[in-house]
Amino acid sequence: MKRLSLFLFCCLLVAGVSGQQRVLPKPNPPRLVNDAAGMLTADQVAALEQKLVAYDDTTSNQIVIVLVPTLNGLEPNDYATELGRAWGVGGSEFNNGVVILISNPPQGSEESRKAYITAGYGLEGALPDITLRQIYESDLVPNLRAGNYYRALDEATTSIIKAAAGEYKAPAGYRDRKTGSGIPFGLLIFIIVIIIVIASRRGGGGGGGMMSRRGYRGFGGPPVIFPGGWGGGGGGGGGGGFGGFGGGSFGGGGAGGGW
Repeated sequence: MKRLSLFLFCCLLVAGVSGQQRVLPKPNPPRLVNDAAGMLTADQVAALEQKLVAYDDTTSNQIVIVLVPTLNGLEPNDYATELGRAWGVGGSEFNNGVVILISNPPQGSEESRKAYITAGYGLEGALPDITLRQIYESDLVPNLRAGNYYRALDEATTSIIKAAAGEYKAPAGYRDRKTGSGIPFGLLIFIIVIIIVIASRRGGGGGGGMMSRRGYRGFGGPPVIFPGGWGGGGGGGGGGGFGGFGGGSFGGGGAGGGW
């Protein structure tokens, strides 16, 4: 019985690991533009990211771009759907995510170049398969074949944004509530510091403490440091970054094919 249980456990473990390796791992920190195939320049990635983050902030709709060198034997619709579910693209309340998948295998590979667009359950009304087919055929295929990768993605995302216009509007405070937002973490640090200050005063101890820009000094120990200066956006590049995926799901519809 123990051997059987161990065997079943190993099978489940292997299946879980292999399942995780079928699609590109979720980025950490989270990003909306993920170029694992080297198809875009850094400036192009930044421009698309800024565009899609702004769209997410105002509508809560999340469009994810994923460029990969291989589909690992999966059909493009299966890969895009599985990735959308694994990453949780879109919000769990509205399931309003979109995945744009492009595969660009290296020269000499037996794998064909594929493109696919799939929408979460909540956007299937605004983005039915026929609309996604038009975007695939009009925006993606001609530009991809011409080597205009950035233009293909810029035009496709613009068409998706226009088609989904008015479908959802981001609720008040949406950006601050997203996973990975700096505000909840900063608030947590603030509460912890206040508790420490109150506890130290009640405990008597000599001479209280001193609050400075770098933290709270007291109890004869090291200061409590506020990460990143605590307050105003995380380091590296001027604020407004993507806050994280919301746990959306996908039904498996969409459109795409070769390019």
